[in-house]
Amino acid sequence: MSKEEGCSNLEKNLKDCGCTYLSCDRKGRCCECIRFHRGRNELPGCLFPPEIERTYDRSLARFLATNR
Repeated sequence: MSKEEGCSNLEKNLKDCGCTYLSCDRKGRCCECIRFHRGRNELPGCLFPPEIERTYDRSLARFLATNR
């Protein structure tokens, strides 16, 4: 499946996607991104401020510490 298939909101999502991991094949495909990170006990980068997202620490602990 190509990036364009299966996601009717891909173009819109890409405009708002805060992920800085350039080679991510889930970029703009929010359903897949959430599924991937949830399976690793993480949250997607879009839920973090840019300076935290760039660290690639997407742990629940980092999210909670950031949002206290």
